Amino acid sequence: MIRSDRRCSGTFSRRAMIQLGLSGLGSLSLPDLLQSESEAASRTGRSVSGKSVIVLWLWGGPSHMETFDMKPEGPAGFRGEFNPIPTSVPGLDISEYLPKLAAQGDKLAIIRSLHHNSPGHVDSTHTVMTGYPGKDAPPPYRPDYPDFWAVASRVCGAKQFGIPPHVALPRVRFPGAAYLGKGLEAFRVRADPNANNFEVPNLQLNSQTPGRFRDRRNLLGQFDALRGDIDQAGVMDSLDIYNRKAAELLTSGSVREAFNLGRESDETRDRFGRHAVGQRCLLARRLVEAGARLVTIDFPCVPGQKAFSWDDHASVWNIFEQMKIRLPILDQVTSAMIQDLYDRGLQNDVLFVVMGEMSHTPRVHYVNGNPGREHWARAMSVLLSGGGMTMGQPVGSTNARGSLPASRPFVPGDLLATLYRFLGVPLDTHFNDHAGRPTPILPEGTPIDELI
Repeated sequence: MIRSDRRCSGTFSRRAMIQLGLSGLGSLSLPDLLQSESEAASRTGRSVSGKSVIVLWLWGGPSHMETFDMKPEGPAGFRGEFNPIPTSVPGLDISEYLPKLAAQGDKLAIIRSLHHNSPGHVDSTHTVMTGYPGKDAPPPYRPDYPDFWAVASRVCGAKQFGIPPHVALPRVRFPGAAYLGKGLEAFRVRADPNANNFEVPNLQLNSQTPGRFRDRRNLLGQFDALRGDIDQAGVMDSLDIYNRKAAELLTSGSVREAFNLGRESDETRDRFGRHAVGQRCLLARRLVEAGARLVTIDFPCVPGQKAFSWDDHASVWNIFEQMKIRLPILDQVTSAMIQDLYDRGLQNDVLFVVMGEMSHTPRVHYVNGNPGREHWARAMSVLLSGGGMTMGQPVGSTNARGSLPASRPFVPGDLLATLYRFLGVPLDTHFNDHAGRPTPILPEGTPIDELI
C-alpha cells in the first residue's frame, strides 16, 4: 500500500507542478491555448477569418462633448470649454486637442448615436460588450452572458499557431466567458513595454529560464512514464500533444520576436510615445502582424494626470484640466496607430476601435466650483478606423444638447454585430447557457450599413 504522506524522490509536489506548468502571463495557459486552436478548427470545419480587431479601451467613459461630438452652439451649461476643429470630412469636426486625428479624417468613422440604459461602470461594460443589459454586482464582476472577446475566441480560435487569439495590455475590464467555460481568457501582458527591461516571461529565455525549462521537459518525461500505467484510453496521449507543442512554443523565436519592441525604429517608437500606453499601442500593432486576432489596450491614466480613468466627475477633479493632459496623448497614440496600419497595408484586415463603456452627461456639473460631468450612456461616441469599412464619415447624430440620438440610433448589439461580421462570426450563433437553453450571442442588433 502506498502511503499518502510520502513522495518518491525526484517527483513533483502539486505546488511544484502548478509552478512549473506550461503557463503564460495570465490565466490562459499555453496548453489550453493550443487545445482551443484545435477545437475551434474542428468546430467550424472551415478556415477561420484572417481579420483582427484592436480595441483601445477608455476606461471610465470618455465624454463625447469633449472628444468626438462637440456642441459649440449648444446652450450654456452644456457646451464645454473646448472648441471643435474641422477634419477633411464635412461634418466630422472633433476636439481641438485632437489635431493629428483631425488630419486623418478620411480614415475615421465616428459613431455618434450609440446608446444604452446602464448607469454604472460594471453594468455598462456588460451591456456594451455582450449586448445584453448588465447589472451592477460585487467582485469578481463576471458577466451573465459571454462577452465579445470570449465569443470571438471560441468561434474563431487563434489566427496563427502559437499566438494567443486574445492579448490584453495589461487587462480587460470585467471580462468573462459566462457559460462558455474556461480557457477563453485573454493572455495578459502586465509588464510596461516602455520599461528598459521589458520582456514577456515564459516567452523570453533569460539566465534563469534554462533550468526551469529543463524542469518542464522533465515534467513531460514523467507524464510519458505514467502513460502506460494510468491511461489505456489515450487521454494522456492527447494531453501530451498540447503540452509538447507548448514546450516548443517556449523556445520559438518567431513568437518572442513579436514582443521585441527593440526591432522598431526610434522614430516609430517616438511617434507612438515613450510612455506605457504609447508602447502598448505599438506592441498591439506588432501582435496583430504576428497573428493575434484580438488585442485590447487599457488606457486609464497618462503621465502628469491626476485622474485614474476617464470618469470625469465634478466631485473628483476638473474635467477640462484633466482632458488637456489626457487628450494630446490620445491624439498621439491613435493617430500613430492609424498611420501605421495604413502604411503597412493592414487597413483592410485590422479594425481599430476606440471606445469606453459609456459617456458623461451633456450638462456640466459643479462641485465646490469644480466642473465635471456625471455618468451618461444615452448618447456616446465610438471611433473606428480600417477594417476595410467605409471611412471618412460620421454615423448617426445627437440632438443640439448632445443628450440623445437624433438620427440613426444604435444599440450595443449593432456595434457588436458589426464586429462579429467583420471577424466572420455568424450572427445566428447560439450557445447553451447553464440551464442548457440555446442562447444567441446577441439579443438584438444588426451590422451598421454605413460601415459595411
